[in-house]
Amino acid sequence: MQEFFHQFISQVTATSWLEAVAVLFGLLSVWYSKQENILVYPTGIIGVVIAVYLTLRAGLYAEAGINTYYFIMSVYGWYYWTHADPNKPQVPVTASTKQEHWIAAGITLGAFVLIRFGLDFTDSDVPNLDAITTATAITGMWLMAKKKLENWVYWIITDLIATPLYFYKGLYFFSFQFLVFTALAIWGYVSWRKSLLASAS
Repeated sequence: MQEFFHQFISQVTATSWLEAVAVLFGLLSVWYSKQENILVYPTGIIGVVIAVYLTLRAGLYAEAGINTYYFIMSVYGWYYWTHADPNKPQVPVTASTKQEHWIAAGITLGAFVLIRFGLDFTDSDVPNLDAITTATAITGMWLMAKKKLENWVYWIITDLIATPLYFYKGLYFFSFQFLVFTALAIWGYVSWRKSLLASAS
């Protein structure tokens, strides 16, 4: 544990101000999402735009790709949350239909297979874990844009796997970030479920 905190402090002190800003806006985005606050999207967009720049500069092209996807889905989600129902200022939380559950499962499986195949052409030593965290994040972002309760389930899975994965790769700062994301995602699920039950009563 002492070694973890030593490495974590080292990561923090070595973090560029731009990376710190991206992490800050990422945390704010998850917080606002839990609150069902439309600010989830402008804060998220700022975070992913910075992340795209940093990952491209670092040569992490797959990460740049997933962050570009987050940007596109954030723009879509921002529009959908505020324009889906002209009689309401913001679309309410809903549960996924049976069809949407199948679509979500299909997106996850399809993304996993494609990403896992692509990672065979890299030097990744954790291709399965890397592929599943990316696949569940893709599905989670899609469901969040649709304001579906189940988006939090996919984010919880993503964060639970990413926390030890980033720790294993020596990225302790990001590992800690995903640990915080896990707690926020669980909190978000509980909060959105209360909102869903309240709107149904």
